[in-house]
Amino acid sequence: MKRWLALLPLGVLLGLAILFGAWALNRDPAYKPDALVGQPVPDTVLPMLTGAVAGPGQVDIRTAGVGRPMLVNMFASWCAPCRIEHPVLMDLEEQGIAIVGIAYKDEPAATRAFLDELGDPYSMVLVDAEGRAGLDLGIAGVPETYAIDAYGRVVAKHTGPLTDATDVRRLVEALNAPAERP
Repeated sequence: MKRWLALLPLGVLLGLAILFGAWALNRDPAYKPDALVGQPVPDTVLPMLTGAVAGPGQVDIRTAGVGRPMLVNMFASWCAPCRIEHPVLMDLEEQGIAIVGIAYKDEPAATRAFLDELGDPYSMVLVDAEGRAGLDLGIAGVPETYAIDAYGRVVAKHTGPLTDATDVRRLVEALNAPAERP
């Protein structure tokens, strides 16, 4: 009996090695979290949040800024880090920075309640109930924020909550840099 107990840690290590090997084989080594930087925003049309429902209006993410630079912030009411970054977004909105919110895999009524509770820093909120925009943008999770120039190109990206002043400044500077015509 003691002999089997002595082999148990070895069995656990072997199992973990097999799991790690399977994960490593299925991982895409070409995946780069900032792959969209320098590229146009994918054509993705989403319904606008109207009150506590999705639609009837729809907007293409690429043209949501109406020819002006903007931040695109992927968020969700169920996302705890999104609550942490929300005051930073409110400050950016007060500075006159256009922010388009995309409610990722969230119910429109829950999104509206979230914004009513914490404030609404967004010039518009789009509803990505199925996560299609998240797939198109290649997000790892929420929150993620993209700086988009006036021509609809991604000029910078931040993964995770915007809480560090250096990260915020980097995104704002990317927005304010002269846009180059594609």
